[in-house]
Amino acid sequence: MKGSTLSLDFLIMNSKLTTLPKTYGELKSSEWAAPERLGRSVKDEIRANLLIRLREGGDLFPGVMGYEDTVVPQVVNALLSRHNFILLGLRGQAKTRLIRMLTSLLDEQVPFISGSEIRDNPFRPLTKFGKRTVEEKGDAMAIEWLDRRHRYVEKLATPDVTIADMIGDIDPIKAAKRGVDIADEENIHYGLLPRANRGIFAVNELPDLAGKIQVGLFNILQEGDVQIKGYPVRLELDLLLVFTANPEDYTARGKIITPLKDRIGSEIRTHYPLTLDRGVEITTAESWVARGGAAKVEVPMYMREVVEQVAFLARDDKRIDQRSGVSQRLPISVLESIVSNAERRAAMVGEVDAVPRVLDLYAALPSITGKLELEYEGELKGGDNVARDLIRQAVALVYSRLMDGTNMKQVVNWFDQGGSLQLPELATASELIAELNPISDLMEKTAKLGIGVHETDAKRAAAAEFILEGLYAHRRISRNEEQAFVGGERKRAQPSEPDEEDGRGGRRDRRKQSFQ
Repeated sequence: MKGSTLSLDFLIMNSKLTTLPKTYGELKSSEWAAPERLGRSVKDEIRANLLIRLREGGDLFPGVMGYEDTVVPQVVNALLSRHNFILLGLRGQAKTRLIRMLTSLLDEQVPFISGSEIRDNPFRPLTKFGKRTVEEKGDAMAIEWLDRRHRYVEKLATPDVTIADMIGDIDPIKAAKRGVDIADEENIHYGLLPRANRGIFAVNELPDLAGKIQVGLFNILQEGDVQIKGYPVRLELDLLLVFTANPEDYTARGKIITPLKDRIGSEIRTHYPLTLDRGVEITTAESWVARGGAAKVEVPMYMREVVEQVAFLARDDKRIDQRSGVSQRLPISVLESIVSNAERRAAMVGEVDAVPRVLDLYAALPSITGKLELEYEGELKGGDNVARDLIRQAVALVYSRLMDGTNMKQVVNWFDQGGSLQLPELATASELIAELNPISDLMEKTAKLGIGVHETDAKRAAAAEFILEGLYAHRRISRNEEQAFVGGERKRAQPSEPDEEDGRGGRRDRRKQSFQ
């Protein structure tokens, strides 16, 4: 173990203590009372443990991906500076997950005075109860231990939150039972903030908190005092305070009052995945795909990329409210939905392979539309139509990357010469392959997607359908009213062939190869 400052985890592991100290006297004569730990604050505790973790190497926030070179270094700097900090970012950017993982930087256990509502430090009690107990019982004072999992308190800010909720209130029942004046400090029923003493207190969506509550927050943290129903109480709480907020909420729903904002040491901006590959990695890690069951689920990489591309496109689409953001939960939900649709199909037709197809993306529309806040233009077009446009654009982009430079002339000519193909949702993979094989050069092109001739029919059929959907997205082939793939939109009948016109500007099918 490097470094001169020892973490409590290390002390527990190497001291070989069979039992933790049970009294104040035992505590003072144990490793827990080492000079470098005596009276140490929460921020100092986190700082010391963080430095050890940095020297040891490894992932500080496992499972939070895409922030290694951006957000995480800023969080580390804030913690090393002993700052309270705020994470600013749109929804679905792992803000809450990150702050909840800060508990891993706390000591495994810390002692507190038995019976203390706010978990008084035996070496530095804050409350009247704690100070009196130390004075009256001395070394015989009972000690309890607090696990780090219980040293995190989180509150979602809403306009109805009161000072009593956050700080506390006078409890007349306590006063009556004890037979003392109601203004006695020990009659206070403590709120969330004092009960988080010696831990981490997190407030989500800070701008939604009423201004007077924000005043109470910074006053008790900065000055150490507060007035509860006119009675002044001084509590120098030992806390790390962290906040989250949506940047747009500063003006849309509320604001952070200037005195509190001034006392927040660091303002850290979070973000969505910066690259498609990283987005795919996050979605793969967070989605429920490995399900088990009768059918073997396998999601092709090109489908994962299309799903992620939908989210990336939505984050730049002017029809979608970018102030609200497009959560990373969108691709996660969509991926789970396409897998479910593939599972449903496999169960209904009795197949053992469940491979999502492009068709399943359109079945996952509810997972897209429910997560988009539309602008006026988007509302006019309709959520379903916007989502369909996003899918088509996503397929086109992924097709261009994966099939770049591939000569698809024979496939396109097959449709231009009158070929037509419809791929029913509940067809078996072998039935799809039988319909796809006659299309000149199509099945050979699936090798470009990493799908060889020895792959399962389900994977080969899904790859071929993706290629056709890519050609359709690039308008090299089209669809008729029955949603069958047909000749390209740019191909028009010659004047010498009037009988080939279908009356809608497209070619009539001459070799219809669809099946029901």
